[in-house]
Amino acid sequence: MISKSKIVFPAVFVLLAGFLFSCESNFKGVQKINVSAFTPVGEADTINLKYTDSGKVKAILVSPKMLDFSNASFPYTEFPKGVDVTLYDNNGKKSYVSSDYAITYKGTDIIDLQGNVKITSEDGKILETTQLYYDQKREWFFTEKKCKLTLGPGNEFYTKGFDASRDFKDINGQVFFGEGQADEF
Repeated sequence: MISKSKIVFPAVFVLLAGFLFSCESNFKGVQKINVSAFTPVGEADTINLKYTDSGKVKAILVSPKMLDFSNASFPYTEFPKGVDVTLYDNNGKKSYVSSDYAITYKGTDIIDLQGNVKITSEDGKILETTQLYYDQKREWFFTEKKCKLTLGPGNEFYTKGFDASRDFKDINGQVFFGEGQADEF
């Protein structure tokens, strides 16, 4: 005859083991939820965005990769493989911007360009630095990093800290040094 204790013990053991295994799977599910909170809500490869205002093209952005983190508490869009941007002023003049990495913050309209940042104006002025910010509302570039500004052949200047209008008509630097014509500023 089989006693009740012989049946109950294996049954309790099976239930306990099932409970423990189900907790493990729930724990892994909770871990996945935490990881997915930092994944982008949108991801695009080989993008070509055109920004227009009143029927005129204002900017064209080309990038191999875009990540949209608009689900974050401080929403942003990231371009981990860099950007090439063409900016157009009201007269149709172009400025070209390139960098190895870029991130734009939706709440501030600030774009952070990093790594081999280069801006070239249509009239040949070139700015090179490692990091540069662009304020989209004010249409203003600024940085605290070292910069090289080329205004033409023989007109090369260096500065630590720089800010300028989008078209380089207004240029400010903390300390400029180099060779060239100072009246170009």
